[in-house]
Amino acid sequence: MKNYLLISIFASLCSLLLCCQSSPKDQWELVWEDTFGKEGVIDTATWSKIPRGRPDWNNYMSSFDSCYAVKNSNLILYGIRNTTQHQDTAPYLTGGVYTKGKKTFTDGKVEIRAKLGSATGAWPAIWMLPENAPWPTGGEIDIMERLNSDTLVYQTVHSHYTYTLGIQNNPRSGATAPINPEDYNIYGVELYTDSLVFYVNRQPVFTYPRIQTEHPGQYPFDQPFYLLIDMQLGGKWVGKVNPDELPVKMEIDWVRFYKKR
Repeated sequence: MKNYLLISIFASLCSLLLCCQSSPKDQWELVWEDTFGKEGVIDTATWSKIPRGRPDWNNYMSSFDSCYAVKNSNLILYGIRNTTQHQDTAPYLTGGVYTKGKKTFTDGKVEIRAKLGSATGAWPAIWMLPENAPWPTGGEIDIMERLNSDTLVYQTVHSHYTYTLGIQNNPRSGATAPINPEDYNIYGVELYTDSLVFYVNRQPVFTYPRIQTEHPGQYPFDQPFYLLIDMQLGGKWVGKVNPDELPVKMEIDWVRFYKKR
């Protein structure tokens, strides 16, 4: 009986040890993805083309077909010179898509595998905005921003707390991470009710936690967010565009959303 009891205890401990040693990816279950497998077609049940607006990032957004392609199982978004759309006075045209009003993400992990083209004034971005709240009080999650031909990307959060009040170091509101500029990289964020965890190539970059503070609007990220992917050009942050280096593109291999098992 004693031997049987010892064997049972040993077996239980082994099972517990194996459970604790399971790989991190086993904690996640893929619940949705877009692999852009239908040649020439953007899934309009999920994505819409981003309309032009007044902020720097979408000065040149366009629905012009030459700014978009789906081929070789990639969504391709271009930044181009405007040489044909004479009714549009913008000097450049850029492509971007978002899931606004169609698909939101919360309490899970978002990953995007993408390859970023280089050009002076290029500003590709992958980011998230709240479905039902204004900016900046509703927050902004920048999963990836790259400037020009940099070999690094920026990952940042914005909110009333960080933007309006200017509190960016308690806690730290952003970080940079190196990338392989000539190849695909994987950009990700884990969305929790009490923290955001940012990754590049599945390596942790930084965590933005909910904290106790007397200031309002520190953590508005526990609500549904939609996803934006866009090839931006120009603006105060990235600087002027060199038209001789256009067209420039970003290629998106896939977008995935996971939930904890």
